[in-house]
Amino acid sequence: MSERDFEQLVVPHLDAAFNYARWLTKNTADAEDVVQDASIRALRFFRSLRNEDARAWLLTIVRNTWYGRLAKHGTDRVGSDEPLTDDRREEALSPEALVLQQQTVAHVQEAVESLPADFREVIVLRELEGLSYKEIAAIVGVPIGTVMSRLSRARERLLARLRPAIADGGRA
Repeated sequence: MSERDFEQLVVPHLDAAFNYARWLTKNTADAEDVVQDASIRALRFFRSLRNEDARAWLLTIVRNTWYGRLAKHGTDRVGSDEPLTDDRREEALSPEALVLQQQTVAHVQEAVESLPADFREVIVLRELEGLSYKEIAAIVGVPIGTVMSRLSRARERLLARLRPAIADGGRA
C-alpha cells in the first residue's frame, strides 16, 4: 500500500479520530497530541490494514495511543479544561432559541463527561461516530454483548443525569 492509499483510506477519518480523542482526553491539546501520535503509528503500520474498515482501524489506534499515555502518566483528567463546542452558529435561530440550544448542549456535554471512560467511549463511538456494535467491539476489544451492556448502562446514566433538566424544560 502506498502513501496515496493512506491519504485515500485513512486521512478522511482524521476528524472522527480527533472527535473521539477529544472525548477521551477531555482536552483539545491532548487530543491533538494523541491524534498526531496515532497518525504516525497508522502511517508506520499502514501495511497491516487489510480488508478492514479504515475508520475503525484508526480509532483503535487512537484509543490504544490514549490508553498507552494514561498508563505511562498514570492519571485520567477528571475535568475538562474547555467546553466541547462547535463554533458554527445557527443563523436561523433567534437569540433566545440559540441560548436554549447552548444550554442543552452544555447539559448533554456535562452528562457525557460525567460517565466513566468505558461508558463514555461507547456512547461517543455509537451516537456521535455512528459505528456499529461490531466496530465498537473491535475498537474497544470487548465482546459485542459487553458493548451492548455498556451502551445500555451509559444511556441509563445519561437519562438519569438529564432527567432534571428535561423536567425543567432545559433550564436546570
